Amino acid sequence: MLRRRKGSELKPPPKSPPHRDGDDDEKRREKEADRREKRPKNWTCVDSCCWFVGCICSIWWFLLFLYNAMPASFPQYVTEAITGPLPDPPGVKLQKEGLTANHPVVFVPGIVTGGLELWEGHQCAEGLFRKRLWGGTFGEVYKRGQSGLLFGAHKVMLRKSLWGDAFVVVYKRPLCWVEHMSLDNETGLDPSGVRIRPVSGLVAADYFAPGYFVWAVLIANLARIGYEEKNMYMAAYDWRISFQNTEVRDQTLSRIKSNIELMVATSGGRKVVVIPHSMGVLYFLHFMKWVEAPSPMGGGGGSDWCAQHIKAVMNIGGPFLGVPKAVSGLFSAEAKDIAVARAIAPGVLDMDVFGFQTLQHVMRMTRTWDSTMSMIPKGGDTIWGGLDWSPEEGYECIAKKMKNNDTLTVEQNGNGSLGNTKHVHYGRIISFGKDVADAKSSEIERMDFRGAVRGNNLVNTTNCDMMKRGSAHFSLPNAPNMEIFSMYGVGIPTERAYVYKLSSASECYIPFQIDTSANGENDCNCLKGGVFNVDGDETVPILSAGFMAAKGWRGKTRFNPSGIGTHIREYNHAPPATLLEGRGTQSGAHVDIMGNFALIEDIIRVAAGATGEDLGGDRVYSDIFKWSERINLQL
Repeated sequence: MLRRRKGSELKPPPKSPPHRDGDDDEKRREKEADRREKRPKNWTCVDSCCWFVGCICSIWWFLLFLYNAMPASFPQYVTEAITGPLPDPPGVKLQKEGLTANHPVVFVPGIVTGGLELWEGHQCAEGLFRKRLWGGTFGEVYKRGQSGLLFGAHKVMLRKSLWGDAFVVVYKRPLCWVEHMSLDNETGLDPSGVRIRPVSGLVAADYFAPGYFVWAVLIANLARIGYEEKNMYMAAYDWRISFQNTEVRDQTLSRIKSNIELMVATSGGRKVVVIPHSMGVLYFLHFMKWVEAPSPMGGGGGSDWCAQHIKAVMNIGGPFLGVPKAVSGLFSAEAKDIAVARAIAPGVLDMDVFGFQTLQHVMRMTRTWDSTMSMIPKGGDTIWGGLDWSPEEGYECIAKKMKNNDTLTVEQNGNGSLGNTKHVHYGRIISFGKDVADAKSSEIERMDFRGAVRGNNLVNTTNCDMMKRGSAHFSLPNAPNMEIFSMYGVGIPTERAYVYKLSSASECYIPFQIDTSANGENDCNCLKGGVFNVDGDETVPILSAGFMAAKGWRGKTRFNPSGIGTHIREYNHAPPATLLEGRGTQSGAHVDIMGNFALIEDIIRVAAGATGEDLGGDRVYSDIFKWSERINLQL
């Protein structure tokens, strides 16, 4: 009842609320902000890139943490659990057999595997004094700028045996790096104001990059039987310039001669075992001719210098007759891998971004290197074949995969089985179009390209008359007691000839490129991605690596007047069974073969005093002897 009474009482009229426009606007803005926060955010390309980089860095640091946290023997334990017990390294095995250091050893690195450092450069290379522009490791990338010293008005960095400097220059100043690595077109030497010199010592070519060994495994195994730096010598040289110019500018040939004489004198008269690799094989052939020649053009050692100082020359992956890959490199700055990359991402390597066209500048730089001319195929039609024939006719391109620890029975004469495949014109190193590669010689229209496609573009401003500054020597010295070994890998498809096409108008800097759409049919499986393949070590065809030892130098010939003993040692390629094996211990690839246990064992045995006959003479898996017999060369 009280409630009813109260309700019945007259109430005063409600007061109208004061007008508050400011509060309403504020509430409206708050509601709008809430709606924006609840609305899904648009995902941009920058967000994706940042997320991707963050994931990669996180995974990298996690794996690095695990790698540093795990015991050193863990990878070996896992590998042995999967594949069984690993064999002892050759050095350990031969040490148990009682072998010890005997003959001094000389290493001769090949093209691009030797380190180069800057001694003088232009303004854009300030702060890189004695820093590597080629070869080493990546560590200096993170240390650059933290250990600088001031000498006079120039800031120079403490010398490190690291590769990171090269990538700092390439990443920040790519054209500056190209400018310093290029040679003068007229002299074949460094341009004015630039001095790049080879790194000295065993560190010059032990590793090319972190974890990517070149000579390191061989050096470590030699150390197992007692070798050290006093009886091992790395004959480093500037691999960009011509062989004779290494003597003119750096006196490299004279230094090699003096070091070999010193090693022989301090080892009780024991001769040296020389181990060249890749282009180092050609360089040491030049040295043996130079050292016997009279001064001042030669070393003045006399005709018996090699006989008195060299026990054996063990050539690894030697391109004695050149490599077809050098032709495609000079022609269009590409090989099989680059051609595939261009097919996957057309135009990326030719993009005009900030004025830096990758392939054009690579071509301009490499065309100034005289070393590339030493790798050009030699012998012409007599060796490599013509329009209608080649020594490798009938080669079966289907590679037989060999697993680790598999054995392969071969004949000493190297006669393998040749498949009945379609006739492949390997002698046509460059064909314009697949139809031209397959056509008969009578159906091919010939054109004279001399003076053609000569414009003012970036590539054609380079002087191409580099043949005048290079030379090749095939005659062996007068040293009948010396031995020559040709050691190389087989069983890997290796570039032999190319199918080209015209580039598009937007890529007019390089008018030609490999036609990656050209593939062989069922009866011709040797053509893949515009490249004809034969047997080899992935870089050097066996015809180039083995012909001289199989025929050109076999017995007394005009190229071997003293009858030096020659031996062929082939190493059949077997890829690693697991990723934990790294690059494998039975690889036949051009660089990976430097870690091949069988090759290392052969080298150590010869360095310890064995001869080629002690190793078993020739060991041949390929058809090199059959192919060599097809070459009609007057000997």
